[in-house]
Amino acid sequence: MAKKTLLIVGLGNPGEKYAHTRHNVGFEVMSRLEGYYGVKLRRKFLLQGQTAEITDGETKIVLCEPLTYMNKSGECIRKLLNRFKVPQEQMIVIFDDIDLPPGKVRVRKNGGAGTHNGMRSIAGCLGKTDFPRIRVGTGDRPAGESLVDWVLGRPTGEEKEKMEAAFDKAAEVVRVWIKDGIEAAMQKGNQN
Repeated sequence: MAKKTLLIVGLGNPGEKYAHTRHNVGFEVMSRLEGYYGVKLRRKFLLQGQTAEITDGETKIVLCEPLTYMNKSGECIRKLLNRFKVPQEQMIVIFDDIDLPPGKVRVRKNGGAGTHNGMRSIAGCLGKTDFPRIRVGTGDRPAGESLVDWVLGRPTGEEKEKMEAAFDKAAEVVRVWIKDGIEAAMQKGNQN
């Protein structure tokens, strides 16, 4: 029986309309983890998300994509933490960041919600943000383009290549976090 449970949450918006957009970085990383572990996320109505559970030695790993849309991500995450009865530091959240260049990955042990609506929702529902996070850069919008249009747009060309490499790296960082903890994940993820 598993002695420890770790939660991995990728933020995004459900539905084909939002697939592969800059805002769905978390879902892109989750698809790589699904492939790595050979599992398929299944809808859990009570959790308001899709999950898959894996046992690796004495560790239970729960993958989750909230299906509440980005602005209500905290509702699913609160239910997830309550369901598995784990402290926040045993959860890692993956999301997009316009303040980082496209394809840049940054890992932190904890921190504030910043301007990201998904993280603001989590902070509002949990009251604090004492959990590790992986930010994947999308770069900021070009002058004159709205933020909504930018984050809901799809990267192309060189930007897309950088993003794909970042999704792979973020998934690898998650695996390091599972095996060796947040300090090792930060060392791996924060390399240039």
